[in-house]
Amino acid sequence: MSGPELGLALSVFGACAVEAVEALTIILAVGTTRSWSSALSGAGAATVVLAGVVVGLGPALTLLPIAVLRVGVGGLLLVFGLQWLRKAILRASGLKALHDETAAFAEETEAARAAAGVASGFDPYSFTITFKGVLLEGLEVAFIVLTFGANQHRITLAAIAAGLAIVVVAAVGVTVRAPLARVPENAMKFSVGVMLTSFGTFWGAEGAGAAWPGGDVALLVIVPVLLAISLIFVALVRRGALPGAAQAPVTAGGGA
Repeated sequence: MSGPELGLALSVFGACAVEAVEALTIILAVGTTRSWSSALSGAGAATVVLAGVVVGLGPALTLLPIAVLRVGVGGLLLVFGLQWLRKAILRASGLKALHDETAAFAEETEAARAAAGVASGFDPYSFTITFKGVLLEGLEVAFIVLTFGANQHRITLAAIAAGLAIVVVAAVGVTVRAPLARVPENAMKFSVGVMLTSFGTFWGAEGAGAAWPGGDVALLVIVPVLLAISLIFVALVRRGALPGAAQAPVTAGGGA
């Protein structure tokens, strides 16, 4: 496996593991409170829809000219990665509350208990909540698989990395039957944000006609440099060295 392929696999695995943890929290909360069969049915239905999205769009994306594909994918990854990185920097610097899976589990559990009583057999509430939760989190997984995989014509590799991440998270969740509060999710989001932004910068520039010194080896420089810049921003924000940073309130952590 080449360096870019390894980077692709690790980036996809990390990003998909984060999304899988958040989806698992919803499934566990609804399943333990209301109906396991309906909750798992909703999750399964969402998974089928997502698989169809990947299978349907994957071949079409690989038919695009490589330059066009890299500009488009690079731009999308930059937008996506910078969003993750911004939130990760805010969390690391204390301006945004850390994402708490235990709190999220409690919130979903309370909402499930407050809903109408469980009907005998199929429970529409459990099905709908898990379907929506898995679909929303899974769309980000599908986006990552398609963009990373199509750019290197390795959608199969990206899909395997995503599937492995989901299997690992699901296996741990089934074993402990609790939200994965000990998973360093915020650190993973920081790392994934750096990786997505790095690959977006690399592929976007290549698609626009730039030639990186050393080719793919340039990623070994881009990633640590971007990480260092991000950590500098964290330190600056913590010290209030950036305009408005000291006055910014800590807000609840949510989403990516």
